[in-house]
Amino acid sequence: MEKSIRHNETQSLESLEPVSPARPMAFLYRSSSMRKLLLLALLLVLLVLVAAAAVMKGSADVPLQELWAMLTGGAVDEMNAYIMREVRLPRIVMAVVTGIALAAAGAIMQALLRNPLADPFTLGVSSGASFGAALAIVAGASAFGINLVRSGQWLIAFNAFVFGCLAVGVVYGISRLRSSSTTVLLLAGVAIGQLFAAGVSALKYFSNNEALKDLIVWLMGGFWGAEWGVLHILLPLFTVSLFVLMKYAWDLNALVSGEEVAKTLGVKVKRMRWICLLVVTLMASTTIAFTGIIGFIGLVAPHISRMMIGTDYRYLLPCSCLTGALLLLLSDTVARLLLSPIEIPVGIVTAFFGAPFFVYLLIKKRREYWT
Repeated sequence: MEKSIRHNETQSLESLEPVSPARPMAFLYRSSSMRKLLLLALLLVLLVLVAAAAVMKGSADVPLQELWAMLTGGAVDEMNAYIMREVRLPRIVMAVVTGIALAAAGAIMQALLRNPLADPFTLGVSSGASFGAALAIVAGASAFGINLVRSGQWLIAFNAFVFGCLAVGVVYGISRLRSSSTTVLLLAGVAIGQLFAAGVSALKYFSNNEALKDLIVWLMGGFWGAEWGVLHILLPLFTVSLFVLMKYAWDLNALVSGEEVAKTLGVKVKRMRWICLLVVTLMASTTIAFTGIIGFIGLVAPHISRMMIGTDYRYLLPCSCLTGALLLLLSDTVARLLLSPIEIPVGIVTAFFGAPFFVYLLIKKRREYWT
């Protein structure tokens, strides 16, 4: 009797389908991916809603039906149509593009330097761009004056771009002398940044009152000069840049675990670092060239995204871009509305929320969001 019972139990156990450990892991991976994609979709919807509110709100409010009529091709008041199409929409798109560029550059810099407090300006991009713009403004190009000439604006942008790239080129050249060490890269960035900052101070000292005013306003950061002609250059450039960065998402995931691990997995670390540095420098310096210095977006957006979505760069990079765009658009909207019709430079607003967050990172040292 006992043998019969054991025989039946053995047959019952053998008839059961074995549970593969890969199945629950695959299920968890798919569910995690779906949650991350849903979060990205929600951020995109939120960004669209904030952009719509920013179009309607300002010194002269535009009714919702007017915005809907413009989007659907209906009849729109001529004045409201001009305000939306030529004044607010270029500024909103510029804020979104700038937020995407700075946040993407910040996320990539933190991976390449393996430093959670790195941002697009760590390697001296902002100081170099500031010096280039200051050189153009003091030389006679008026950035925000009433009699602004187009050539003056483009001269400032060109100077900022060239000197921003020059600063990173010098920093990277110095690091190559010491086998491209990350520590040398950071220290060289601080040194070159201080050198260009001293040049900006010297230009402030020798400039006349009008040039000094333009220079100070430019250094505060803002979107006063946003126009469709500028966006026609930035949009294709940033689209290609983001495509290149996304191609390196897997390699960046490996690099976060350490250079030796990345090399073991077949990642060409030096080549990847050079290409990614070149791309993020191009994005950051081009953005600074047209908007001035806007700090903390490149630092704050990647950390908020890392808290929400994790450290996988396939999701972290687009999440950082959406978060950066959302934060900068909200900051610019607050800057326009807080003391309307007076506009506050958006760099001041980003500093108000970015500086406390930076201190929070230093105090808490939430390493679990980085490792």
